[in-house]
Amino acid sequence: MTFGMTGTPLRRLGGGAHLAVWVALAALLLFGVLRYDNFASAYNLSSFLGYNSMFILISVGMCLVIMTGGIDLSVGAVAALSSVVAAFLSPQGLVVALPGGLATGLAIGALNALLITGLRLPPFMATIATMLAAKGVALWLSDNRAVPVSWSSDFTKLGMNKVVGLLPWTILLALAVVIAAWIVLERTSLGRTILAIGGNAEAAHLMGLKTRRAEVFAYVFSGACAGLAGVFLASGYGAGQPLEGAGWELAAIAAVVVGGTLLTGGMGSIPATVAGALLFGLVLNLLNFENGRGTFSLSAHWQSVIRGAFLLIVILLQARLSRPATRT
Repeated sequence: MTFGMTGTPLRRLGGGAHLAVWVALAALLLFGVLRYDNFASAYNLSSFLGYNSMFILISVGMCLVIMTGGIDLSVGAVAALSSVVAAFLSPQGLVVALPGGLATGLAIGALNALLITGLRLPPFMATIATMLAAKGVALWLSDNRAVPVSWSSDFTKLGMNKVVGLLPWTILLALAVVIAAWIVLERTSLGRTILAIGGNAEAAHLMGLKTRRAEVFAYVFSGACAGLAGVFLASGYGAGQPLEGAGWELAAIAAVVVGGTLLTGGMGSIPATVAGALLFGLVLNLLNFENGRGTFSLSAHWQSVIRGAFLLIVILLQARLSRPATRT
């Protein structure tokens, strides 16, 4: 659903601007099922959802920030740092490691909020600064190498165990975060204030809305999502990864944009953002299947080129669908 201050039911459902991502996602799913024998297997579904749960989280957090007209470029570095912290705490078990990684993201999100709402720094510059700081701390703590987790504790169960042998726990937790974000935006005054800031920050302030509180929430929430993604990373791959997360912020921004959220703020869609994150993960999944068929072999560089080209196609389709019809 699209969230805006006002609008017709069609606009609240997303209109053409959000239809493109759903069309593209459905088309690629159909293509994969028809072309590849094991594409719809339980193993591929589980692996796909488990891996992309991290990107769903950071994309949803980024969506709230962008709705305010801001940006958070620190999410990738925050996820990497949180994975290192969680790995160090993993001998104490999931009950300690998960809150530790989450608290790391919350702390950096709160720092971003302080720099942006308190010191009035531009979001671009503030979050670049925290991105560099988080990356440096992650490399310092880990001595520039992966930090293995404790396999004797229950920490790895979060990233490796599945519900009913199919759905990873990580995707269920990510879904809970998505639902919480959707409820905040749809049902609370806080959500309406977030959108009002993106629509016109000065007007929202003059209306007496608690704009600072809403901005703080958006950045803290984004940091928390990145922190939880870092916990997923360490638990699912058996190590804290200080060098991971590079480019994750760009992937999150791309998912938000493809989902139809305006970069200027004021309007956006949580469900369509999730679809955007899944769409980019699906493109990579299909490329891996195609490589496995031996039809051609694509390096990681060419896969990035193809994903970029696909992003451009979806954005062009999105722009065409959202263009108002002209009367003759």
